[in-house]
Amino acid sequence: MDARVKPGHDSESMTIIETSSAFLEKAPLERYVAPAKPSLIGLSRMQLADALGEVGVAEAQRKMRVQQLWHWIYFRGLTSFEAMSSVSKELRAALAEKFTLDRPEVVAEQISVDGTRKWLLRLPSDPDSGLPHDVECVYIPDTDRGTLCVSSQVGCTLNCSFCHTGTQRLVRNLTAGEIAGQVMVARDRLGDWPAALIPPPKGEGGERTEPGGAESDPTPPASAPLGGRPSPSGGGMRKITNIVMMGMGEPLYNLDAVRDALLIVSDGDGIGISKRRITLSTSGVVPEIERAGREIGCMLAVSLHAVRDELRNELVPLNRKYNIAALLEACRNYPGASNAKRITFEYVMLKGVNDSIEDAKALVRLLKGIPAKINLIPFNPWPRTKYECADWEQIEKFSQVVFDAGYASPVRTPRGRDILAACGQLKSATEKLTARERMALRAMAMTD
Repeated sequence: MDARVKPGHDSESMTIIETSSAFLEKAPLERYVAPAKPSLIGLSRMQLADALGEVGVAEAQRKMRVQQLWHWIYFRGLTSFEAMSSVSKELRAALAEKFTLDRPEVVAEQISVDGTRKWLLRLPSDPDSGLPHDVECVYIPDTDRGTLCVSSQVGCTLNCSFCHTGTQRLVRNLTAGEIAGQVMVARDRLGDWPAALIPPPKGEGGERTEPGGAESDPTPPASAPLGGRPSPSGGGMRKITNIVMMGMGEPLYNLDAVRDALLIVSDGDGIGISKRRITLSTSGVVPEIERAGREIGCMLAVSLHAVRDELRNELVPLNRKYNIAALLEACRNYPGASNAKRITFEYVMLKGVNDSIEDAKALVRLLKGIPAKINLIPFNPWPRTKYECADWEQIEKFSQVVFDAGYASPVRTPRGRDILAACGQLKSATEKLTARERMALRAMAMTD
Protein backbone atom coordinates (compact mmCIF):
# COMPACT_ATOMS: atom_id res chain seq x y z
CA MET A 1 0.00 0.00 0.00
CA ASP A 2 1.32 3.46 -0.89
CA ALA A 3 1.90 5.82 1.99
CA ARG A 4 -0.33 8.86 1.57
CA VAL A 5 -1.58 11.94 3.39
CA LYS A 6 -5.31 12.24 3.97
CA PRO A 7 -6.88 15.63 3.18
CA GLY A 8 -7.21 18.21 5.92
CA HIS A 9 -7.07 21.99 6.21
CA ASP A 10 -3.60 22.52 7.63
CA SER A 11 -0.36 20.64 8.09
CA GLU A 12 -1.22 19.74 11.68
CA SER A 13 -4.51 18.11 10.65
CA MET A 14 -2.99 15.91 7.95
CA THR A 15 -3.26 12.22 8.73
CA ILE A 16 -0.24 10.31 7.55
CA ILE A 17 -0.51 6.61 6.80
CA GLU A 18 3.02 5.30 7.09
CA THR A 19 4.45 2.11 5.69
CA SER A 20 8.03 3.11 6.45
CA SER A 21 10.01 5.86 8.14
CA ALA A 22 8.89 8.41 5.56
CA PHE A 23 5.65 8.84 3.63
CA LEU A 24 6.00 8.97 -0.12
CA GLU A 25 3.22 11.14 -1.58
CA LYS A 26 0.79 13.73 -0.29
CA ALA A 27 -2.83 14.05 -1.40
CA PRO A 28 -4.26 17.47 -2.33
CA LEU A 29 -5.87 19.25 0.60
CA GLU A 30 -8.03 21.62 -1.43
CA ARG A 31 -9.56 22.01 -4.90
CA TYR A 32 -9.57 24.39 -7.82
CA VAL A 33 -12.75 26.47 -8.02
CA ALA A 34 -13.16 28.29 -11.32
CA PRO A 35 -14.15 31.98 -11.18
CA ALA A 36 -17.63 32.99 -12.34
CA LYS A 37 -16.09 34.45 -15.52
CA PRO A 38 -13.37 32.03 -16.61
CA SER A 39 -10.21 33.18 -18.33
CA LEU A 40 -9.40 32.09 -21.88
CA ILE A 41 -5.74 31.78 -20.88
CA GLY A 42 -4.67 28.15 -21.12
CA LEU A 43 -7.26 27.10 -23.70
CA SER A 44 -6.20 25.12 -26.74
CA ARG A 45 -7.45 25.99 -30.22
CA MET A 46 -10.22 23.41 -29.92
CA GLN A 47 -11.26 24.80 -26.55
CA LEU A 48 -11.23 28.35 -27.92
CA ALA A 49 -13.54 27.19 -30.71
CA ASP A 50 -15.92 25.79 -28.10
CA ALA A 51 -15.79 29.10 -26.20
CA LEU A 52 -16.67 30.96 -29.39
CA GLY A 53 -19.61 28.63 -29.86
CA GLU A 54 -20.83 29.62 -26.39
CA VAL A 55 -21.10 33.25 -27.49
CA GLY A 56 -22.92 32.41 -30.71
CA VAL A 57 -20.16 32.32 -33.33
CA ALA A 58 -21.23 30.14 -36.24
CA GLU A 59 -19.21 26.95 -36.67
CA ALA A 60 -18.08 27.98 -40.16
CA GLN A 61 -16.43 31.11 -38.74
CA ARG A 62 -14.75 29.60 -35.72
CA LYS A 63 -11.47 28.57 -37.36
CA MET A 64 -10.80 32.15 -38.48
CA ARG A 65 -11.89 33.57 -35.12
CA VAL A 66 -9.67 31.11 -33.24
CA GLN A 67 -6.71 32.25 -35.35
CA GLN A 68 -7.45 35.86 -34.43
CA LEU A 69 -7.85 35.14 -30.72
CA TRP A 70 -4.74 32.97 -30.64
CA HIS A 71 -2.67 35.78 -32.14
CA TRP A 72 -3.97 38.44 -29.75
CA ILE A 73 -3.81 36.25 -26.62
CA TYR A 74 -0.64 34.21 -27.07
CA PHE A 75 1.41 36.22 -29.58
CA ARG A 76 0.59 39.80 -28.56
CA GLY A 77 -0.26 39.09 -24.94
CA LEU A 78 -3.29 41.36 -24.73
CA THR A 79 -5.07 41.64 -21.42
CA SER A 80 -8.42 42.93 -22.72
CA PHE A 81 -10.74 42.06 -25.58
CA GLU A 82 -11.26 45.75 -26.36
CA ALA A 83 -7.80 46.05 -27.92
CA MET A 84 -8.44 43.26 -30.44
CA SER A 85 -8.97 45.63 -33.33
CA SER A 86 -9.33 42.95 -36.01
CA VAL A 87 -12.29 41.44 -34.12
CA SER A 88 -15.74 42.98 -34.49
CA LYS A 89 -17.03 45.17 -31.65
CA GLU A 90 -20.01 42.87 -31.22
CA LEU A 91 -17.84 39.80 -30.73
CA ARG A 92 -15.48 41.66 -28.40
CA ALA A 93 -18.43 42.67 -26.25
CA ALA A 94 -19.83 39.14 -26.23
CA LEU A 95 -16.49 37.67 -25.20
CA ALA A 96 -15.97 40.29 -22.47
CA GLU A 97 -19.41 39.52 -21.03
CA LYS A 98 -18.66 35.83 -20.58
CA PHE A 99 -14.86 35.52 -20.32
CA THR A 100 -11.69 37.32 -19.20
CA LEU A 101 -8.01 37.26 -20.16
CA ASP A 102 -6.90 37.19 -16.53
CA ARG A 103 -3.51 35.80 -15.56
CA PRO A 104 -2.34 34.90 -12.05
CA GLU A 105 -2.26 38.00 -9.85
CA VAL A 106 1.17 39.34 -8.86
CA VAL A 107 0.97 40.05 -5.13
CA ALA A 108 4.70 40.57 -4.55
CA GLU A 109 7.87 40.99 -6.60
CA GLN A 110 11.43 40.70 -5.32
CA ILE A 111 14.58 41.52 -7.26
CA SER A 112 17.88 39.96 -6.21
CA VAL A 113 21.23 41.70 -6.21
CA ASP A 114 22.17 39.38 -9.11
CA GLY A 115 19.14 40.41 -11.21
CA THR A 116 17.01 37.35 -10.44
CA ARG A 117 13.32 38.20 -10.02
CA LYS A 118 10.78 36.27 -7.99
CA TRP A 119 7.04 36.80 -8.22
CA LEU A 120 4.50 35.59 -5.69
CA LEU A 121 1.37 34.79 -7.69
CA ARG A 122 -2.13 34.44 -6.28
CA LEU A 123 -4.58 31.97 -7.80
CA PRO A 124 -8.27 31.23 -7.25
CA SER A 125 -8.70 29.63 -3.83
CA ASP A 126 -11.09 27.10 -2.38
CA PRO A 127 -13.92 29.10 -0.75
CA ASP A 128 -14.39 26.33 1.80
CA SER A 129 -10.99 27.02 3.35
CA GLY A 130 -10.52 30.74 2.71
CA LEU A 131 -6.75 30.20 2.47
CA PRO A 132 -4.78 31.77 -0.39
CA HIS A 133 -3.51 29.58 -3.21
CA ASP A 134 -0.11 31.05 -4.02
CA VAL A 135 2.87 29.90 -6.07
CA GLU A 136 6.25 31.37 -6.85
CA CYS A 137 7.77 31.93 -10.28
CA VAL A 138 11.41 32.93 -10.81
CA TYR A 139 13.16 34.69 -13.70
CA ILE A 140 16.93 34.22 -13.99
CA PRO A 141 18.63 36.52 -16.52
CA ASP A 142 22.03 35.74 -17.99
CA THR A 143 24.16 37.28 -20.72
CA ASP A 144 22.86 35.05 -23.53
CA ARG A 145 19.57 33.74 -22.14
CA GLY A 146 16.75 34.34 -19.72
CA THR A 147 15.33 31.34 -17.88
CA LEU A 148 11.89 31.24 -16.30
CA CYS A 149 11.34 28.68 -13.54
CA VAL A 150 7.66 27.70 -13.51
CA SER A 151 5.56 25.93 -10.85
CA SER A 152 3.10 23.10 -11.48
CA GLN A 153 1.49 22.68 -8.04
CA VAL A 154 0.61 24.76 -4.99
CA GLY A 155 3.00 22.97 -2.67
CA CYS A 156 4.30 19.58 -3.75
CA THR A 157 3.16 15.97 -3.84
CA LEU A 158 6.60 14.82 -2.71
CA ASN A 159 8.69 15.35 0.41
CA CYS A 160 12.33 15.31 -0.67
CA SER A 161 14.29 15.80 2.52
CA PHE A 162 16.73 18.42 1.14
CA CYS A 163 14.08 20.58 -0.58
CA HIS A 164 12.27 23.43 1.17
CA THR A 165 9.20 23.12 -1.08
CA GLY A 166 8.96 19.47 -0.06
CA THR A 167 8.24 20.55 3.53
CA GLN A 168 5.09 22.32 2.35
CA ARG A 169 1.71 20.65 2.17
CA LEU A 170 0.20 19.89 -1.23
CA VAL A 171 -2.73 22.25 -1.71
CA ARG A 172 -3.71 21.45 -5.30
CA ASN A 173 -2.57 21.04 -8.88
CA LEU A 174 -2.41 24.07 -11.16
CA THR A 175 -4.55 24.33 -14.28
CA ALA A 176 -3.05 24.69 -17.75
CA GLY A 177 -4.04 28.37 -17.66
CA GLU A 178 -2.26 28.93 -14.36
CA ILE A 179 0.91 27.30 -15.72
CA ALA A 180 0.93 29.10 -19.08
CA GLY A 181 -0.21 32.20 -17.21
CA GLN A 182 3.07 32.31 -15.29
CA VAL A 183 4.93 32.70 -18.59
CA MET A 184 2.52 35.42 -19.68
CA VAL A 185 2.79 37.28 -16.37
CA ALA A 186 6.58 37.21 -16.65
CA ARG A 187 6.38 38.57 -20.20
CA ASP A 188 4.02 41.29 -18.96
CA ARG A 189 6.42 42.33 -16.19
CA LEU A 190 9.50 42.22 -18.40
CA GLY A 191 7.97 43.95 -21.44
CA ASP A 192 8.73 40.82 -23.44
CA TRP A 193 5.85 40.73 -25.94
CA PRO A 194 6.68 41.31 -29.64
CA ALA A 195 6.86 44.88 -30.94
CA ALA A 196 3.73 46.41 -32.43
CA LEU A 197 5.47 46.65 -35.81
CA ILE A 198 4.23 43.16 -36.64
CA PRO A 199 0.82 43.29 -38.36
CA PRO A 200 -2.10 41.60 -36.60
CA PRO A 201 -4.30 39.02 -38.32
CA LYS A 202 -6.70 40.34 -40.95
CA GLY A 203 -10.00 41.75 -39.83
CA GLU A 204 -13.41 40.97 -41.20
CA GLY A 205 -12.91 43.00 -44.36
CA GLY A 206 -9.37 41.78 -44.94
CA GLU A 207 -7.85 44.97 -43.48
CA ARG A 208 -5.06 44.99 -40.94
CA THR A 209 -5.39 47.39 -38.06
CA GLU A 210 -3.33 48.14 -34.99
CA PRO A 211 -4.65 48.45 -31.47
CA GLY A 212 -3.96 51.67 -29.66
CA GLY A 213 -3.12 52.40 -26.07
CA ALA A 214 -0.82 50.63 -23.65
CA GLU A 215 -1.59 47.18 -25.06
CA SER A 216 0.44 47.90 -28.18
CA ASP A 217 3.37 49.64 -26.50
CA PRO A 218 6.46 47.54 -27.32
CA THR A 219 8.79 49.43 -25.00
CA PRO A 220 9.98 47.28 -22.10
CA PRO A 221 10.21 48.83 -18.66
CA ALA A 222 13.49 50.54 -17.86
CA SER A 223 14.22 47.89 -15.26
CA ALA A 224 13.95 45.00 -17.73
CA PRO A 225 17.13 42.91 -17.68
CA LEU A 226 19.54 42.97 -20.58
CA GLY A 227 20.60 39.94 -22.57
CA GLY A 228 18.41 37.31 -24.14
CA ARG A 229 18.15 36.22 -27.76
CA PRO A 230 16.69 37.77 -30.91
CA SER A 231 12.98 37.05 -31.15
CA PRO A 232 11.98 34.96 -34.17
CA SER A 233 9.13 37.43 -34.64
CA GLY A 234 11.59 40.22 -35.28
CA GLY A 235 10.36 42.14 -32.25
CA GLY A 236 13.79 42.69 -30.69
CA MET A 237 15.70 40.79 -28.02
CA ARG A 238 13.58 38.23 -26.23
CA LYS A 239 13.98 38.31 -22.44
CA ILE A 240 12.54 34.84 -21.73
CA THR A 241 14.35 32.29 -23.89
CA ASN A 242 14.11 29.15 -21.77
CA ILE A 243 11.43 27.54 -19.58
CA VAL A 244 12.21 25.06 -16.81
CA MET A 245 9.46 23.20 -15.00
CA MET A 246 11.51 23.27 -11.82
CA GLY A 247 9.41 25.48 -9.57
CA MET A 248 7.00 24.29 -6.92
CA GLY A 249 5.52 20.84 -7.42
CA GLU A 250 6.18 17.59 -9.27
CA PRO A 251 5.13 18.16 -12.91
CA LEU A 252 4.46 14.51 -13.67
CA TYR A 253 1.78 14.36 -10.97
CA ASN A 254 -0.03 17.05 -12.97
CA LEU A 255 0.91 15.88 -16.44
CA ASP A 256 -2.27 16.70 -18.35
CA ALA A 257 -2.22 20.37 -17.33
CA VAL A 258 1.56 20.64 -17.76
CA ARG A 259 1.32 19.11 -21.23
CA ASP A 260 -1.49 21.43 -22.33
CA ALA A 261 0.35 24.50 -21.01
CA LEU A 262 3.70 23.60 -22.59
CA LEU A 263 2.10 22.91 -25.96
CA ILE A 264 0.68 26.44 -25.83
CA VAL A 265 4.00 27.94 -24.74
CA SER A 266 5.88 26.15 -27.55
CA ASP A 267 3.35 26.91 -30.29
CA GLY A 268 5.09 28.78 -33.11
CA ASP A 269 2.07 31.00 -33.77
CA GLY A 270 1.94 32.13 -30.16
CA ILE A 271 4.50 32.42 -27.37
CA GLY A 272 6.85 30.39 -29.54
CA ILE A 273 9.51 29.03 -27.17
CA SER A 274 11.17 26.03 -28.80
CA LYS A 275 10.65 22.63 -27.16
CA ARG A 276 14.44 22.30 -27.12
CA ARG A 277 14.45 25.28 -24.75
CA ILE A 278 11.80 23.82 -22.44
CA THR A 279 12.92 21.40 -19.74
CA LEU A 280 10.60 19.34 -17.57
CA SER A 281 12.15 18.16 -14.31
CA THR A 282 10.92 15.12 -12.41
CA SER A 283 11.90 13.37 -9.21
CA GLY A 284 11.23 10.08 -10.94
CA VAL A 285 7.54 9.37 -11.57
CA VAL A 286 8.54 6.45 -13.77
CA PRO A 287 5.17 5.53 -15.37
CA GLU A 288 4.72 9.06 -16.77
CA ILE A 289 8.20 9.69 -18.18
CA GLU A 290 7.68 8.03 -21.55
CA ARG A 291 4.26 9.65 -21.93
CA ALA A 292 5.70 13.09 -21.22
CA GLY A 293 8.30 12.62 -23.94
CA ARG A 294 5.74 11.36 -26.43
CA GLU A 295 3.03 13.95 -25.77
CA ILE A 296 5.16 17.04 -25.04
CA GLY A 297 8.52 16.36 -26.67
CA CYS A 298 10.50 18.75 -24.49
CA MET A 299 13.86 18.19 -22.78
CA LEU A 300 13.96 16.04 -19.65
CA ALA A 301 15.75 16.59 -16.35
CA VAL A 302 15.82 14.01 -13.58
CA SER A 303 16.41 14.81 -9.91
CA LEU A 304 18.78 11.93 -9.14
CA HIS A 305 20.88 13.14 -6.19
CA ALA A 306 22.16 9.72 -5.11
CA VAL A 307 23.76 6.62 -6.61
CA ARG A 308 22.51 4.10 -4.03
CA ASP A 309 18.90 3.21 -3.33
CA GLU A 310 19.31 3.35 0.44
CA LEU A 311 20.48 6.97 0.27
CA ARG A 312 18.01 8.04 -2.41
CA ASN A 313 15.23 6.51 -0.28
CA GLU A 314 16.08 9.19 2.28
CA LEU A 315 16.73 12.12 -0.05
CA VAL A 316 13.90 11.37 -2.50
CA PRO A 317 11.45 9.03 -0.71
CA LEU A 318 9.62 8.40 -3.99
CA ASN A 319 12.58 6.11 -4.70
CA ARG A 320 10.91 3.54 -2.42
CA LYS A 321 8.23 3.25 -5.09
CA TYR A 322 10.36 3.70 -8.24
CA ASN A 323 13.98 2.78 -7.55
CA ILE A 324 17.09 3.93 -9.39
CA ALA A 325 17.14 0.96 -11.77
CA ALA A 326 13.53 1.56 -12.85
CA LEU A 327 14.15 5.29 -13.20
CA LEU A 328 17.23 4.87 -15.39
CA GLU A 329 15.45 2.31 -17.58
CA ALA A 330 12.68 4.86 -18.18
CA CYS A 331 15.35 7.42 -19.10
CA ARG A 332 16.91 5.02 -21.62
CA ASN A 333 13.50 4.71 -23.26
CA TYR A 334 12.70 8.45 -23.24
CA PRO A 335 11.42 9.34 -26.73
CA GLY A 336 13.98 11.27 -28.77
CA ALA A 337 16.84 10.97 -26.28
CA SER A 338 20.12 11.30 -28.19
CA ASN A 339 23.45 13.09 -28.04
CA ALA A 340 21.64 16.07 -29.53
CA LYS A 341 18.87 15.80 -26.93
CA ARG A 342 20.57 14.72 -23.77
CA ILE A 343 18.83 14.06 -20.49
CA THR A 344 20.01 16.26 -17.62
CA PHE A 345 20.63 14.50 -14.32
CA GLU A 346 20.45 16.90 -11.38
CA TYR A 347 22.66 16.14 -8.41
CA VAL A 348 22.56 18.33 -5.31
CA MET A 349 25.92 18.41 -3.53
CA LEU A 350 25.49 17.59 0.17
CA LYS A 351 28.50 17.67 2.44
CA GLY A 352 29.48 14.23 3.69
CA VAL A 353 26.34 12.67 2.23
CA ASN A 354 26.72 12.17 -1.52
CA ASP A 355 29.82 14.15 -2.48
CA SER A 356 32.62 11.57 -2.31
CA ILE A 357 34.85 10.63 -5.22
CA GLU A 358 33.44 7.10 -4.94
CA ASP A 359 29.96 8.58 -5.48
CA ALA A 360 31.22 10.39 -8.58
CA LYS A 361 32.65 7.20 -10.05
CA ALA A 362 29.46 5.30 -9.25
CA LEU A 363 27.42 8.04 -10.94
CA VAL A 364 29.44 7.65 -14.13
CA ARG A 365 28.87 3.90 -14.09
CA LEU A 366 25.14 4.29 -13.51
CA LEU A 367 24.63 6.58 -16.49
CA LYS A 368 26.60 4.48 -18.98
CA GLY A 369 24.72 4.25 -22.26
CA ILE A 370 22.35 7.15 -21.51
CA PRO A 371 22.87 10.38 -23.53
CA ALA A 372 23.30 12.61 -20.51
CA LYS A 373 24.78 15.64 -18.90
CA ILE A 374 25.12 16.03 -15.16
CA ASN A 375 24.12 19.26 -13.46
CA LEU A 376 25.86 19.62 -10.08
CA ILE A 377 23.86 21.85 -7.74
CA PRO A 378 25.46 23.41 -4.66
CA PHE A 379 22.95 22.90 -1.85
CA ASN A 380 20.97 26.04 -1.05
CA PRO A 381 20.40 26.16 2.72
CA TRP A 382 17.09 26.80 4.42
CA PRO A 383 16.09 27.05 8.08
CA ARG A 384 16.15 23.89 10.18
CA THR A 385 17.62 21.76 7.41
CA LYS A 386 20.07 19.09 8.55
CA TYR A 387 22.16 19.33 5.39
CA GLU A 388 25.13 21.47 4.44
CA CYS A 389 26.53 22.36 1.06
CA ALA A 390 29.59 20.38 0.00
CA ASP A 391 32.86 22.29 0.09
CA TRP A 392 33.67 24.00 -3.18
CA GLU A 393 36.96 22.15 -3.52
CA GLN A 394 35.11 18.84 -3.19
CA ILE A 395 32.51 19.90 -5.76
CA GLU A 396 35.31 20.67 -8.23
CA LYS A 397 36.93 17.27 -7.64
CA PHE A 398 33.57 15.55 -8.12
CA SER A 399 32.96 17.51 -11.31
CA GLN A 400 36.38 16.59 -12.68
CA VAL A 401 35.71 12.86 -12.28
CA VAL A 402 32.44 13.22 -14.19
CA PHE A 403 34.05 15.40 -16.86
CA ASP A 404 36.95 13.01 -17.36
CA ALA A 405 34.42 10.25 -18.03
CA GLY A 406 33.09 12.24 -20.98
CA TYR A 407 30.05 13.91 -19.44
CA ALA A 408 29.36 17.62 -19.35
CA SER A 409 29.22 18.47 -15.65
CA PRO A 410 28.41 22.14 -15.16
CA VAL A 411 28.10 23.39 -11.60
CA ARG A 412 24.95 25.46 -11.30
CA THR A 413 25.69 28.94 -10.00
CA PRO A 414 23.32 29.70 -7.12
CA ARG A 415 21.05 32.60 -8.11
CA GLY A 416 18.56 34.59 -6.07
CA ARG A 417 19.53 33.22 -2.67
CA ASP A 418 18.95 36.59 -1.00
CA ILE A 419 15.28 36.54 -2.07
CA LEU A 420 14.76 32.80 -1.39
CA ALA A 421 14.57 32.09 -5.11
CA ALA A 422 17.39 29.56 -5.48
CA CYS A 423 16.92 25.89 -6.30
CA GLY A 424 15.13 24.11 -3.45
CA GLN A 425 14.22 27.30 -1.59
CA LEU A 426 10.75 28.08 -2.96
CA LYS A 427 7.92 28.07 -0.45
CA SER A 428 4.76 30.04 -1.15
CA ALA A 429 2.80 32.32 1.14
CA THR A 430 0.20 29.56 1.33
CA GLU A 431 2.54 28.24 3.99
CA LYS A 432 4.46 31.27 5.17
CA LEU A 433 7.93 31.41 6.59
CA THR A 434 8.30 32.98 9.98
CA ALA A 435 10.26 36.21 10.26
CA ARG A 436 12.99 34.28 12.08
CA GLU A 437 13.20 31.74 9.24
CA ARG A 438 13.53 34.49 6.65
CA MET A 439 16.26 36.23 8.63
CA ALA A 440 18.14 32.96 9.05
CA LEU A 441 17.90 32.11 5.36
CA ARG A 442 19.10 35.54 4.26
CA ALA A 443 22.02 35.26 6.68
CA MET A 444 22.94 31.92 5.10
CA ALA A 445 22.78 33.47 1.64
CA MET A 446 25.02 36.38 2.56
CA THR A 447 27.67 34.31 4.31
CA ASP A 448 27.76 31.18 2.16
